[in-house]
Amino acid sequence: MENMNRTIHFLSRHKHNFLYGVSLAGLLFILKWLELRYLIFNNGIEIYIGSIALLFTALGIWLAIRLMKPKIKTVLVEKEVYISNTPFIRNEKELTRLGISKRELDVLQLMAKGFSNVEIAEHLFVSLNTVKTHASNLFMKLDAKRRTQAIEKAKQLGIVA
Repeated sequence: MENMNRTIHFLSRHKHNFLYGVSLAGLLFILKWLELRYLIFNNGIEIYIGSIALLFTALGIWLAIRLMKPKIKTVLVEKEVYISNTPFIRNEKELTRLGISKRELDVLQLMAKGFSNVEIAEHLFVSLNTVKTHASNLFMKLDAKRRTQAIEKAKQLGIVA
């Protein structure tokens, strides 16, 4: 009770100072509020443009992050490769059955070694078009669409090592 009396006595003695401080704080609050309103009204267009720019920047960053994520998972496939120590014996029956000529066989062997068409042409002393013709004949005879398919099928049939 005595503390309350002291507080009341203090407020009554310094009543003018307290009211003066509260009125100054209220006036300062009103001035700052008016300044903010004046700032918003005078620079309204700039504030709207800036907020739209900020919105589109955030949207662009979000979209870039979404688009940069890989959508395809990498899957490792292990395939057994059998290597035999026996010497390679060409399956001549398959060669005659498929009708592969000697020159086509040369082209197929060089393909299996990893040579490009240009390298095959240089190695066999023929034109690039001749190599391409032999390659397309091989694809047709081996029922393949790509070099790798033709080589794999030829290896399975025992035509190339």
